[in-house]
Amino acid sequence: MTDAPDLTNLVDLAAARFGGSVVAVNDEFFALAERMLLAEAPIVRPGVFTERGQWTDGWETRRRRDLPAADWAIVRLGAPGIVHAVTVDTTHFTGNAPESVELHGATLAGYPSAEDVAEDSVTWVPLVARTPVAADAVNVLPVSAEGRLRISHLRLTIHPDGGVARLRVHGVVVPDPRLLDRVTSDLAAAYLGGVVVAASDMHYGDRHNLNASGDARAMGEGWETRRRRGPGHDWAVVRLATEGTVVRAEVDTRHFRGNAPRAVALWAANAPTTGDDDLATDALSAITDWRPLLPRTRVQPNTRHLFDLEVPVEATHVRVDAIPDGGLARLRLVGAPTEAGRESLAMRWFDSLTPAAAREELLACCGSEDWADAVTALRPFDTLATLLPAAEQEWWNLPETAWLEAFTAHPRIGERPTPAPTPPTSSRATVVSLDAPRREQAALDQASEDVRAAFAEGNAEYEDRFGFIFLVRAAGRGAQEMLELLRERMANDPRTELRVAAGQQAEITALRLRHLITGA
Repeated sequence: MTDAPDLTNLVDLAAARFGGSVVAVNDEFFALAERMLLAEAPIVRPGVFTERGQWTDGWETRRRRDLPAADWAIVRLGAPGIVHAVTVDTTHFTGNAPESVELHGATLAGYPSAEDVAEDSVTWVPLVARTPVAADAVNVLPVSAEGRLRISHLRLTIHPDGGVARLRVHGVVVPDPRLLDRVTSDLAAAYLGGVVVAASDMHYGDRHNLNASGDARAMGEGWETRRRRGPGHDWAVVRLATEGTVVRAEVDTRHFRGNAPRAVALWAANAPTTGDDDLATDALSAITDWRPLLPRTRVQPNTRHLFDLEVPVEATHVRVDAIPDGGLARLRLVGAPTEAGRESLAMRWFDSLTPAAAREELLACCGSEDWADAVTALRPFDTLATLLPAAEQEWWNLPETAWLEAFTAHPRIGERPTPAPTPPTSSRATVVSLDAPRREQAALDQASEDVRAAFAEGNAEYEDRFGFIFLVRAAGRGAQEMLELLRERMANDPRTELRVAAGQQAEITALRLRHLITGA
């Protein structure tokens, strides 16, 4: 089929080896749903029976008698990402395959339980509408453009019952950018969004093994080329999770004893515009400015090599040369995002969030639900420079009741917010909303008891006069300065003060949005 999706550089987000797991299922009477996520192809064992019936390599539910009805299984992805296509493999299910399937996705933060993910309150977005599937076949189902959103969990529904041998969820990893703040990370790692986009040869081992999770357990879990009989050398190119500064390289030849390269070299390039839609080799031909990251270096068989770089290198792509040929188990590139890389990753993450997840992130920046809904609907923004003015314009378009709603989300100046238990299925935004006031009001931590007492008295007088809490951009201001502002603003008339407070909320919101996107 000419319109079949290109799966070449997509990760199986649901693979068990990648960290995917079935976390909830309504029925698995004949065979466990977890087997759908195994890497190996499904097999059949004729004549082998268990106490539940014939042995089945896949997920199989009992025969339904209460039609119309359906069975379902919920998968936690190994890493959150955007799904481009789903393979529902019914191989060996001949008289017991589903008639049709449908797929939905959701974004759930933290580590929700089976009961939590199956709650009716979870917001599921459609990925693949109900679609007939063939028995004993590999059914590749493309995800609609509207379904190309960042999800953490996927729900497979089969109508009315039956079995699925394997489930493959082909997509692009989109990590939460906050995972890369204040630490160094393997910027090449698949679970953070790194992709081995091209290789000169992979006769014995797939290039995507180079940046796979965990250590290779055998030679077959690495990248290996055929024996080179002519001049030159083999190579592979990794697109990093985002533009970053690489400070250490790990070249792992473990398990490769008689077939490791004699030497390796690493090269770096900056090509930030080569994104998810330009992963093929021909797109890489436009990258001509390859800079040395690690000069040609002798490597040993069956050895994990660590190279600290004397001069850290900024890059979006890294090429590893295997000289002259051979195999590598893993390639790790340790570093941190650049400022531009952090912003680019965060905007890609924010623009691809499901509406429910984006709304919660925005509510952590400003407590007006109308504002959060309006800004969510305006996505994609692509850049912070586009997001900030649009968010401010939507704020000033709101009625005064929405302003007052936002004010109530703030603790009083000088008061510590009381942490509330975080619901298991809520967004990480809940945590951010508690941390933001503490960070913004850090100057008050060192304030004297007299100043804190004056704030408590001033807050009470202010609320009696205006009917809402005293709001001021605390970030960058000292305790005494904020106390003086409180006293000055007591002279305002109520309508003037409402607009002043709204202006302070706009400043606070802009700071929180900037922090969300840049981490600064």
